[in-house]
Amino acid sequence: MTNLTGQIAVVTGAARGIGAAVSLGLASLGAHVVLVARDAAKLNEVERQINEAGGKSTIAAVDLRSPDQIEALGRQIREQHNRCDILVNNAGIGLIGKPLHETPLEDWQATFETNLQAPYLMIRALAPMMIEAKAGHIINISSLAGRNPLPNGAAYSASKWGLNGLTYSVAEELRQYGVRVSVIAPGSVNTEFGGGSAAGPEEARRAARKIQPADVARVVEMLVTQAPQSFVSEVLLRPTQKP
Repeated sequence: MTNLTGQIAVVTGAARGIGAAVSLGLASLGAHVVLVARDAAKLNEVERQINEAGGKSTIAAVDLRSPDQIEALGRQIREQHNRCDILVNNAGIGLIGKPLHETPLEDWQATFETNLQAPYLMIRALAPMMIEAKAGHIINISSLAGRNPLPNGAAYSASKWGLNGLTYSVAEELRQYGVRVSVIAPGSVNTEFGGGSAAGPEEARRAARKIQPADVARVVEMLVTQAPQSFVSEVLLRPTQKP
C-alpha cells in the first residue's frame, strides 16, 4: 500500500470508534494525523497509541458545531503545515428513537450541525489548500440510513441523505483540481454510537457480527492510496451476517 509519509491527514470524531481506527490506520501509513474532537482526554489516548506505534499526530480540541472554531482550525493547519492532503469527515451523532413530529428542535439542529454543517465547514476551511496543491482526498462517512427509510430516525437519515448529496456535488466541483471526494456508507458498526452497549452473551455475539471500526478504516486506507487516474466515489459497507 502507498506510503503517506509527509502527508497531513485531518480526522474528525477521532476520539473514539471509527475516527480513532481511521486515525491509527493513516498514521501507520506514515501520515501526520490531526485528531479533531471535543474530548481532549480521549484524543490524548489516541495520540498515545499512535506515538507508541511510531506514528505522528497532533490534537485539536474543537467543537464541530462552532463555525469560528473550525475556521480557526483551518488557519492553524495552514500556519503549522501549509497543506492538507486528506480530510475524513467522520464525526456524527444519531438522536434516534422518536418520530419526527415528536423530535425536539434542538435535537434536529444538533444532528444537522454535526452531521452536515460540520463537513461543509471543514471542506470550506481545508479544500483551498488541496486546490492549491492540485491533489487531495476528502472522505465523508455517511450511513446506509442515508439511502433507506429510518422510522424514528428521520433527522439522522435526512442528515446522511444530505451528506451524500454534498459529497457527489463537491466531487464534481473539485475533480478538475485533482481532488477526489468519496463517501463511505456503512451499516451497523460496533461502536458506542447511539448509546448502545453489549452487556450479555447475546449482545456480545451481535456486536461481533457488526462491521468493526477497523473495517471502515481499511476502506479509508484503500481510498487514499488509489492510483491517481481514478477514484471510487461511493462505498457501501455491509456486515457479512446481519446482526
